[in-house]
Amino acid sequence: MNFNPQYTITNKLLKNITDINKLVVDLNNKRFPKPILYQLDMEAKELSTYSSTSIEGNNLTITQIKNLLKKKPQNLKDTEQEIVNYNEALEYLNKGIKDKNLTLDSKLILKTHKLVTQNLLDSSKCGKYRYNIVVVNNPLTREIVYIPPDYKYVKPLITSLINFTNNNKDEIDPLILAGIFHKQFVLIHPFSDGNGRTCRLVTKVLLAELGLDTFELFSFENFYNQDVTKYFGLVGEVGDYTDIKDIDFTRWLEYFTEGILQEILRVKDLLENKELTPEYQILKDQGKILEYIRMNGYITDRKYAELTSRAKATRVIDFNKLMDLGLIDRKGKGRSTYYTTH
Repeated sequence: MNFNPQYTITNKLLKNITDINKLVVDLNNKRFPKPILYQLDMEAKELSTYSSTSIEGNNLTITQIKNLLKKKPQNLKDTEQEIVNYNEALEYLNKGIKDKNLTLDSKLILKTHKLVTQNLLDSSKCGKYRYNIVVVNNPLTREIVYIPPDYKYVKPLITSLINFTNNNKDEIDPLILAGIFHKQFVLIHPFSDGNGRTCRLVTKVLLAELGLDTFELFSFENFYNQDVTKYFGLVGEVGDYTDIKDIDFTRWLEYFTEGILQEILRVKDLLENKELTPEYQILKDQGKILEYIRMNGYITDRKYAELTSRAKATRVIDFNKLMDLGLIDRKGKGRSTYYTTH
């Protein structure tokens, strides 16, 4: 099945892409304190988890989600399990993006879906393409508004979408590619449940290829969640997939890139005006650890003891805090223990 999406490079779409690329260059040319980046990273994960699950009808508040992810209780309700799952999938993909070891393929899509739906769907459906007919209902009227392709076409359609995306990375702007992937994935509706969450997570991987160093600080799902009706109206279609001819992706791409642009502007403002909360603030002595590592590549507890008058137990607290903030790693064991940055 050959996938050949139709769209037009309108003035609006071109302006969005141009503005986004300028902002990306601007942000990449700036250097922000690591504690600021780490705090925003944590907040972005919480916001992404809240927004993407809220789009699907999860009614937990952002405050409840923060407490849930911090405490990680047992015996979760489905709404809580959905939050924990999405956050775990987000962590997995963010690590893969940083390590540059993710490839857009069926394996990545199925792995993401499995993480999103574990303990929510039957094992026969979790991380597996659907083998049944599904319909999309209007959330308000419950009337059928869209019939996705028959399940026997799911694998070839997904394969065609993956091939189109991977084969055009040097030909089509990555923003357009990510947008096309997002809408077509939703139209294929490859799973019995969890399509939206899986799609938005995999789209994050494609957006990371924009080359934005601070990508993990973004929550493009936040834009969709501000007007869910508009999001569903533009990302979806009405009717039977097999009867819909010449789907035009233009309006969706304009909306998709507008969302990315607004999110980048939001994060840019945060980066330039962010004040650290107490839990993320670094003491003067703790800063000596980072400065010494920057100059010498690593530091030992013995060397830190020479730089400060802090007691052994307090030095342990200092090292642990910097590790918790994701600023340093511990290497070696026993007397051979040393600390370095990522």
